[in-house]
Amino acid sequence: MSRRILVLKRGTHGMPMTEYAAEIRGRRPDDEVVRARTRSEELERVADADVVTGRAIDEELLERADDLTLFAGLAAGYEHLPLDDLESRGVAVTNGSGIHAPNMAEQVLGYLLVSARRLDEGWRREQARQWDHYRAGELKDSTVTVVGLGAIGTSIVERLEPFGVETIGVRYTPAKGGPTDEVVGFEGPAFDGALARTDYLVLACPLTETTEGLIDEAAFDTLPPSAMLVNVARGPVVDTDALVDALRGSELAGAALDVTDPEPLPADHPLWGFEDVRITPHMAGSTPHYYERCADILARNLDRLDEAGDDADLENRVR
Repeated sequence: MSRRILVLKRGTHGMPMTEYAAEIRGRRPDDEVVRARTRSEELERVADADVVTGRAIDEELLERADDLTLFAGLAAGYEHLPLDDLESRGVAVTNGSGIHAPNMAEQVLGYLLVSARRLDEGWRREQARQWDHYRAGELKDSTVTVVGLGAIGTSIVERLEPFGVETIGVRYTPAKGGPTDEVVGFEGPAFDGALARTDYLVLACPLTETTEGLIDEAAFDTLPPSAMLVNVARGPVVDTDALVDALRGSELAGAALDVTDPEPLPADHPLWGFEDVRITPHMAGSTPHYYERCADILARNLDRLDEAGDDADLENRVR
């Protein structure tokens, strides 16, 4: 079955959507794949598209999308999508869950190794042309708590295995277990006990009612003052004011933040001023294989639709 696939104009991580369109064409040569270059083209082409793919879709496009059956989102998150409207129109929605896992896990591992081996101190001495010995630690035998055991959290844990660390996973249903040495829930004595034993707290969870503000003043009070926070989840998972207070009060050894609240982080924000805080501009999801992986998911789902005739078993189905 030949399909009409509209690729929206807005790309991600600075990569042009022409590359994504080319990846789709390579996997679905019999489909009509159109990449919109302007808003006018989006509004025109969406009218007869049965598949739309991009970072987001808005109400104006939905109102014109008479034939739409599938929206394939590029992001792992989907809180920005009009899910109720899409569902009411009978449009299946998928996301990009899992496509970021290898690169985000590598970035987290980089943060941890820089901290354990104090490579940032080495870089500072290099910039000063200062040949003075300094002491460093080891990642081995530390305790790493990973909040969120989805594709990203699981990939982080897998990459930590050769380093000889103790791992604690945090998930909604601890009874399901996981790849970590221990699994706890998001609240109660077990969660507090995990924080109290944590050397590195890694946030890799979606932003939900449960996780918003999860790492607050009480959490920082519970963490050892030698602990480090790593956030590759969403900025609001951390109470920013409480984080700043913990850093100022030496209640936290440092942080590595790929996401912040607010975001972008204003130039005069106090987080920029801490020597032991590493900040990257929400780029942990960046990978040269991003569009390849998105196109793979879309192609597999279209194959399923062609074979089964319904959307019941779509990969990464959101609604």
